[in-house]
Amino acid sequence: MTAAFVRPLPFGATLIGEGRTRFRIWAPIQRAVAVDVEGRGPVPMTRSDDGWFTAETECGAGTRYRYRLDDGLLVPDPAARAQAGDVHGPSVVVDPTSYRWRNTGWLGRPWHETVIYELHAGALGGFRGVERELARLAALGITAVELMPVAAFPGRRNWGYDGVLPFAPAAAYGTPDDLKALVDAAHGHGLMMFLDVVYNHFGPDGNYLASYAPQFFRDDISTPWGPAIDFRRPEVRQFFTENALYWLMEFRFDGLRFDAVHAIPEPDWLDEMAAQVRATVERGRHVHLVLEHDGNAASHLAGGFDAQWNDDGHHALHVLLTGEHDGYYRDYADDPARRLARVLAEGFAYQGEPSPHRGGKPRGTKSRHLPPSAFVLFLQNHDQIGNRALGERLTVLSDPTALEAAIALLLLCPQIPLLFMGEEVASRSPFLFFTDHNEQLAQAVREGRGREFASFASFLARQGSALPDPNVVETFEHSIPKPDPERGNAREELYRKLLTIRRAELMPRLAGARAMEAKAIGPAAVLARWRMSDGAVLTLAANLGEAAVSWPPPAGRVLFESAAGATKSWQGGTLAPRATVALLEPGS
Repeated sequence: MTAAFVRPLPFGATLIGEGRTRFRIWAPIQRAVAVDVEGRGPVPMTRSDDGWFTAETECGAGTRYRYRLDDGLLVPDPAARAQAGDVHGPSVVVDPTSYRWRNTGWLGRPWHETVIYELHAGALGGFRGVERELARLAALGITAVELMPVAAFPGRRNWGYDGVLPFAPAAAYGTPDDLKALVDAAHGHGLMMFLDVVYNHFGPDGNYLASYAPQFFRDDISTPWGPAIDFRRPEVRQFFTENALYWLMEFRFDGLRFDAVHAIPEPDWLDEMAAQVRATVERGRHVHLVLEHDGNAASHLAGGFDAQWNDDGHHALHVLLTGEHDGYYRDYADDPARRLARVLAEGFAYQGEPSPHRGGKPRGTKSRHLPPSAFVLFLQNHDQIGNRALGERLTVLSDPTALEAAIALLLLCPQIPLLFMGEEVASRSPFLFFTDHNEQLAQAVREGRGREFASFASFLARQGSALPDPNVVETFEHSIPKPDPERGNAREELYRKLLTIRRAELMPRLAGARAMEAKAIGPAAVLARWRMSDGAVLTLAANLGEAAVSWPPPAGRVLFESAAGATKSWQGGTLAPRATVALLEPGS
């Protein structure tokens, strides 16, 4: 196998020979476009009837360029492989063969072996900083590292969901070759690498598409983040399908997480794109596609997608651990244990029932037919921490013993577990929303954040604090995770122990596992059972409340107890408070 990987793109800047590059851009409302090459001046481009402009000229890798529109505006390449600085600077011609891969025989890992660790590359020191964490994460038992979006964004700091150049890794994190080196190093540690991609909107700053291709957007539909992207157009579909293939084929990511796909008006594109991915990826290679869908739509999971983030599971667990009932937590406050039980048995808690938070509108579709591995479960992620007013983690919000019981439930459940950076060392650092916008946009963001938390008033009332300013550098610096000096080591050992059990006892039995039953056995307690692939029965009983629960114990070998004496107590008919017990009964 070659030591370099390339995904040829039908647009952008493509090296076509020694010191020669072809440029191609779709600009349907422009009469004339030129590629402005630094040091050489503008090179006129040839226009086709369908709005594509093309030019070839003498220049090689490292050349900086922009497109000059007919009114003189200079814009970056929407398909740039790299930027010289942020999204307002020139684009850079890249030689995609410059990185020489070491782990060329890596084929990935099957989905049932996945344990995801979500992180923000900037908070860990860029791509090279993340690379330094890989050995520790592999030793902990993590099998997949998921990067929050890395597409180029304005300024030096951003969550990544304000990206506007989806093919260019953010220069603030490193070069394209730095990112490839990170993926390559992860594979050397036996780790999969996933990337969060955003195809439902562009960021509000640095998106020049409307100046030359307004057809990219719909004028009849908007999203919470701006105009909806028009996936009815073949040019738009091709742009994003190629982006997915670019990350998977050229950068060798093992999977993609698709952000907020409920905001894509043409959901058939998702299945079309997934089919193209499956048809393109090399035979025998494991590549995984994961959705985030606020509407709990299960239909895509019958096709090319492996799994979907399970917000219902998080919300029910969060209510049980914190007692919060503001905002969307209203939907789980009435009977959180029952809703958690449905999550463990069937996937979604809401499968068409009315959502109080959404004004009584039905939410969700049937999901009972899907295997547990079709759902990614988590106690925390970037959204559920960072979209709080003050970015508090569960280490601040919940009882530590109850939290450890919930951690055991998460890591020993047949659904696919996801951790957020820092939780494995009991970090108490907040993860706040941060940006580096111009002052006008920064003020709009401040005002928008204030409106957003109107239904979460108790967050601020409890703390008596003002909202942190997303645009100051201190907000970003406060979001860098730090181990808790008192609990960090013990918490990390807990994660290591649980993931060792998962690797030895669950992973060999997960493919083909099916839920048997799950029920609420107390106000804050659930019992769930799964038939594993070899016929063994896994039982998890979790009591996250303050009071013991009377319930007869099933048979089985004890895999784990989160609190000393919890198994003995349950054998006597009482499930201890703030405790989880896991049992495995051999198949008949």
